[in-house]
Amino acid sequence: MKELCDLKVQINGEHNFFISQNVLCSFSGKLRKILKEENIIINTKGTVIRFMDFPGSIEGFELISRFCYNNGRIDINPSNICFLHCGAIFLEMEEEITPCNLLKQTENFLDGILYLTWHDLLISLKSCESFFAMADSSGLLQKLLSSLIYKISVNSDLSSPSSSSSPEVSLFRCSFSKRSIEAIKPCLSREWWFRDLLVFAPKTIEKMAKALGAYGCNNKSLILTKFLLNYLKSADQRGHGNKWDHGGLADTAVYGVLMIGRNVFNYRGLFWVLRLVSRLGLSKECREKLERLIGSMLDKAELDDLLVSGHDEGVYDVKLVMRLVRFFVIEEQDGGSLMRMKKVGRLMDKYLREISPDQRLKASKFLGVAESLPDSARDCYDGVYRALEIFIQTHPNLSFEDRKRLCRCLNHEKLTLETCKDLAKNPRIPPDVAVQALASQQPKLQAETNMVNDLNKGNSKAVLYITEASCEEFITRFL
Repeated sequence: MKELCDLKVQINGEHNFFISQNVLCSFSGKLRKILKEENIIINTKGTVIRFMDFPGSIEGFELISRFCYNNGRIDINPSNICFLHCGAIFLEMEEEITPCNLLKQTENFLDGILYLTWHDLLISLKSCESFFAMADSSGLLQKLLSSLIYKISVNSDLSSPSSSSSPEVSLFRCSFSKRSIEAIKPCLSREWWFRDLLVFAPKTIEKMAKALGAYGCNNKSLILTKFLLNYLKSADQRGHGNKWDHGGLADTAVYGVLMIGRNVFNYRGLFWVLRLVSRLGLSKECREKLERLIGSMLDKAELDDLLVSGHDEGVYDVKLVMRLVRFFVIEEQDGGSLMRMKKVGRLMDKYLREISPDQRLKASKFLGVAESLPDSARDCYDGVYRALEIFIQTHPNLSFEDRKRLCRCLNHEKLTLETCKDLAKNPRIPPDVAVQALASQQPKLQAETNMVNDLNKGNSKAVLYITEASCEEFITRFL
């Protein structure tokens, strides 16, 4: 027994193996070199060799030891081929050492990799992830991925009966209803192989995308883009650990969306994509490009789409909406449609009323949203005033200067007479603002008087008397 246990091998600082130097050195060129370089005589007791990066760790070295102790024979199968192949490379178990070397045997097995079943191929590929760097540098990973891609391509016309099942979408505070989930189904329709690849680490999926020539800005594939969205959704739901591990895949998915977005993804689907990838390490550059695309289509949005959680900054992510509006305005500056602009104006009025009760919403952000559109986007500013009224009422600690500054978002001439009356009665509105608003209504009152005079010539004096009296009373009362 002493002869069989004269060498101690420590694997990755986790476990010690007591083995025979003669047995392992008869198959491993690396062990021979190590012992020779250190001038260690075979059979010297207490010899210790430490490997800190052995592929497959304890399991990998145990398989190599079995091969050696079994006189160069072992059953090679999909579950151990990667351990054995990378272990053979690591220990230099080559033909120069012995004719029945392990490296040659594993290479022979890999020559028939295309004949592996889909399930066996997935098992082999998954086993590589614990020693990814070596599997990659040795070319093993490329062989497995090439076979995987081949099997996907030759069976691309197959689809699982359940591939169109509705996705489980994370909910964001009133952001998605049943109608919303139906709207993003086209973004997440599944091919038969999608679910099987969800178990792999991000680095493996990145390698697959690179093998396809579709990583990062090179992604022009609709199928790959849909797979990546399914993959990222699954990672997000199960808890993705370090979000930056998924950053490259998030960017790749976004580049695919940018390439095909307008033709394949509806507006709600695009907004869902933004929410998803923003939580998974999306780069600043890709985020801006995606927001620019979404912003250019802002007239297709509904209020629910904009109600994105603001996390620590408030109930809603107001900064995001401000960026989207800015991109929309830039898009519409040169020959844009006034109808689209007014539609977004009505949407922003609704949004302002929704966010105004938020106690953490700062006056600067409210004002930023209210002033984000040009004046031509609104025929009437009553909606803006109603939102302002709610904001001032729910933020009683606003200073006089803040309240006055907030009122600058109003175009008094585009307020209705009734709204001007409410504004003048509101004790929280600075008096000089009320005076300006009422003064802006005088042309309307005069026009109303002239119109009544023209239409009622028979009773013009009586009608004019009443109208002018009402105007005088109105001005006297509030000025």
